[in-house]
Amino acid sequence: MAKRIPRDTTVAVLMGGWSAERQVSLSSGEACSDALREAGFNVVPIDVKRERIVPILQDLQPDVAFNALHGKWGEDGCAAAILETLQIPYTHSGVLASSLAMHKEKSKIIFRAANIPVAESKIVDLETVAAQHAMPVPYVVKPIAEGSSVGVHIVTQSSNGPPSIVLEQREIFGSHAMVERFVPGRELTCAVMGDVALGVIDIVSKGTFYDYVSKYAPGGSQHILPADIPVEIYRKCQQYSLMAHAALGCRGISRSDFRYNDQAGGEGELILLEVNTQPGMTGTSLVPELAKHAGHSYPELVTWMVNDASVDR
Repeated sequence: MAKRIPRDTTVAVLMGGWSAERQVSLSSGEACSDALREAGFNVVPIDVKRERIVPILQDLQPDVAFNALHGKWGEDGCAAAILETLQIPYTHSGVLASSLAMHKEKSKIIFRAANIPVAESKIVDLETVAAQHAMPVPYVVKPIAEGSSVGVHIVTQSSNGPPSIVLEQREIFGSHAMVERFVPGRELTCAVMGDVALGVIDIVSKGTFYDYVSKYAPGGSQHILPADIPVEIYRKCQQYSLMAHAALGCRGISRSDFRYNDQAGGEGELILLEVNTQPGMTGTSLVPELAKHAGHSYPELVTWMVNDASVDR
């Protein structure tokens, strides 16, 4: 890992963009910029525009690009591809790992091959999802390649039939959606920092599930760290997070999200939902909290990420 001298290092913080997670990315980028300045780096925040990002980066020639983009075009390998082409060292995962992690079905194929448990799912065209139950209730409908719980619908016995609202959300879903078996119980998350699994958080949502509002609104959820769960489940979360990080070829920081069925008859099932290669860095985000629990302040965390930055990731 490089040891960059903060006062001699210009860091371009890429934020905003044009995905459904633009506002979250702006919040992440602002928080990261503040922490990087506190650590002594020369910081240039950039609100990424599709037609301007390449010439801006060519003119600036930063020492490091800190990728604080979320969602499509920022988290799916597209931004990484631009930075690889320009040969600007950057944070987080490379092109292939980012692309695979963002595509929920393709990442599941890799997780299964690595013997990491995932929930049964299928890809279904949007008209069918809206017209009939694609699997026995309860189940979850989600976009194939989005984050931050954008477009997620839980269908239960009390739902008013199939989720016809997805037809009004074509911009998010595209032509198909993932339909996945619903796993009851608790929402757990664990981050990987390099080759080290951090702690496990038990997320208690104030809403019906850990949706967009619960993730980012102040008071939207309660984070219990360390999670009050059986020690073997805690260790499995850490083990599966490391395995998933390695199986996808992730770099830097990643965060794995799980469901743990601790209900009667649930047999303690633990399944991996997804891996986030660009986890949130806002004031309510999980990774800074996990890093702090492990003894890393926010400025120390972003400094580690800048030092970890490279090309050919």
